[in-house]
Amino acid sequence: MADEQSQLERWVTFATRIVAPVTLISGLLFYFGYVSARAQYEYFGIDVDTIGLRTQDYVMRSPQPLLVPLLGLTLLAVAGLLLHNAIQPSATTVRRAKVVTIALLLLGVVGLLGYPLLGHLPYYALVVPAVIGLAAATLAYLSYFDRKAAGLTPQYVLLVLLGVVTTICAFWATATTAQYSGRGLAKSDAQNLKQFPVVILDTKERLQLRSPGIEETSIRTGTEQSFNYRYRGLRLLVVGQNRLFLVPQQWNAANTTLIVPLDGSVRVQFQFQNDPP
Repeated sequence: MADEQSQLERWVTFATRIVAPVTLISGLLFYFGYVSARAQYEYFGIDVDTIGLRTQDYVMRSPQPLLVPLLGLTLLAVAGLLLHNAIQPSATTVRRAKVVTIALLLLGVVGLLGYPLLGHLPYYALVVPAVIGLAAATLAYLSYFDRKAAGLTPQYVLLVLLGVVTTICAFWATATTAQYSGRGLAKSDAQNLKQFPVVILDTKERLQLRSPGIEETSIRTGTEQSFNYRYRGLRLLVVGQNRLFLVPQQWNAANTTLIVPLDGSVRVQFQFQNDPP
């Protein structure tokens, strides 16, 4: 009985070690996917929370904004290892490098504290965490290398604190990259709205749409006809929970996004692409 209980405890411990990292990774993927989607649909005037995307949808959107940060961090790690193996710096060189790194770290901290004055600058939210994070990681490496070369015990508290700073900055920079990625994807979509499905919308009442390029025609021909107006020139941007988000097929600063419920109040048709088989 004791052996069975011990085996059960081992299985529970093993499962916990697997589930915890998976949950953390899933949470990070959800967050970065959410940040990217929020920036993307905000460009079209939509609060992403009104769309009703599922957790899986955000996770599936996360690889695109994460590709550049993950590739950049991997290349930096490889470059650091190659540099570590290629050179054998002297104690004096290490101390000079520490001074330069500390100065760079202080510069990043000044930029952080100067957010009220500098926060409006382009790429501020990417440059500041990158400078602080890289400086903190470099300082941790130099501090460890310096004390090891001198035969002293590394200052583990300092190394842990610098590691926390590096992790926070990496998270901040990645979130900023996800935001930029979503905004860039939105602008790319706006330049080519004709890539989205063509929608023909029939309604019972006039919608009073003012976006350029939308055509309104009256279609009531008999007393049994319940839909009176037809609208062309619309494209399907995204499908939400029981509703469609439609945009004009040509971008204009005066455009608006039309939210259409999927119920009996409208009739929606999707047009074939003009590409004969």
